[in-house]
Amino acid sequence: MSEINLKEYVTSIPDFPKPGIIFRDITTLIQAPEAFTEACRKLTEAVRELKPDVIAAPEARAFLFAAPMAIELQCGLALIRKPNKLPRKVISQTYDLEYGSNTLNMHVDALKPGSRVLVIDDLLATGGTVDACRKLVEKVGGKVIGFGFVLELSSECKGREFLKSQCDAEVFSVIEY
Repeated sequence: MSEINLKEYVTSIPDFPKPGIIFRDITTLIQAPEAFTEACRKLTEAVRELKPDVIAAPEARAFLFAAPMAIELQCGLALIRKPNKLPRKVISQTYDLEYGSNTLNMHVDALKPGSRVLVIDDLLATGGTVDACRKLVEKVGGKVIGFGFVLELSSECKGREFLKSQCDAEVFSVIEY
């Protein structure tokens, strides 16, 4: 079987959401079963040696990658959601965006204290979203051992460097721009 070039499945949309930005749309990757399967496989293999107890994933596209990874790695899955989406007691973390702020929530019992947690997201840009996830994990006594991404905007946003400055965890990505 030949190697799948996953970049071929990512659609680049110029001037979205504003002029000068090239939006990297992974929905076309998800629509192609062979590419979606390969992205999940590559990300799982990249992080397998970390042996996480739990994968934590912010909504919504990260769920699509984190769920099959949790099954393959035989670990739990902690869903991190926007406000008013989780039904039980939650902890919250607010973080800054380019224009304003956002808040993420996680159930207080989503993981046990001491859990080794892998944070998975579809895209690494500035690192703000997954750093908020890290803070949620730490609030309940977990330790983030790694971050994994389908797509990383390394030359544009420096998210990897930001995450490395915040904690001692590995950073993995499958596709890099």
